[in-house]
Amino acid sequence: MKGFMPKASILVTAVVALFCASCREQELPGEKKSRVIAAENMQLKQELARRDQEIVKLNAQHEKQMKQQQGELAKCVERKEALEKQLQQNVKEQVESVLTEVVEESAKLQQQIKELKAEIERMRQQIQVKPKPVEAP
Repeated sequence: MKGFMPKASILVTAVVALFCASCREQELPGEKKSRVIAAENMQLKQELARRDQEIVKLNAQHEKQMKQQQGELAKCVERKEALEKQLQQNVKEQVESVLTEVVEESAKLQQQIKELKAEIERMRQQIQVKPKPVEAP
């Protein structure tokens, strides 16, 4: 039996060694899962980096558009104020023009009234001064 034991232990050791070697060659389910998760993590990190770059790009575009719109708004406000000022000036000029015409027309009418009153007065005086006609015999 003494000869059998060393042979049996060698045989058991060889079987265990072969079994261990075959296990090392095959991935354990946990190692395979870990590699899949690591690959997914890397892919997700890359996707996240692309999204971050896209967000930065979109933010830059948004900022540019906002600045452009603010500039356009400032121009519109400026134009609106200029138009309001011009409108006020036009209204003022028209009112002054109409007022001037009315004042001039009023002065003319007052002058005509004076002239007509003077003429009426002359006619009254002529009627009163007029000699009476002589009656024929």
